[in-house]
Amino acid sequence: MHYHIIEAKHVAGYTLWLRFRDGTHGEVDLGQELVGPVFEALKSVEEFTRFRIHPEFHTLVWPNGADFAPEFLYQEVHVTA
Repeated sequence: MHYHIIEAKHVAGYTLWLRFRDGTHGEVDLGQELVGPVFEALKSVEEFTRFRIHPEFHTLVWPNGADFAPEFLYQEVHVTA
């Protein structure tokens, strides 16, 4: 599926650079998306940078159980040249 994230890097603050299986890549700022109890810990940039790519679901996950749907991230990414 083209929504699968294959690479992710922290850029700054709450901005991440993502590469998807179909070759789409770019930046997404998740600062405004950190709403609700599960995302509260991620408001600390130090905690926010502790993400990883889940090997089965191919999306970003955090140690506290927070995640974002890969389809949402794909739609939100701003393609960079």
